[in-house]
Amino acid sequence: MTVEHSTAASRAQSRRGWPIRTYRLGEEPSHDLTASTTPVERLEMMWPLALEAWSLTGRPLPDYVRGEEPLFFFRRRA
Repeated sequence: MTVEHSTAASRAQSRRGWPIRTYRLGEEPSHDLTASTTPVERLEMMWPLALEAWSLTGRPLPDYVRGEEPLFFFRRRA
């Protein structure tokens, strides 16, 4: 047994305990979390995603205070 095969086999073994659910197309459960979470909890869930998104840009996380945020206004033509 090679090292690669052993590693692949151990990864496959660890995935056997993952909770997998299947649904018919159109019968998937709702992603609406409002009944089971508070607004604060949902914001707390968002923060790690925002940090991950910033890390993927390769740029540092901005460190300016809210009152100094760069804003751009675009006027719509009538």
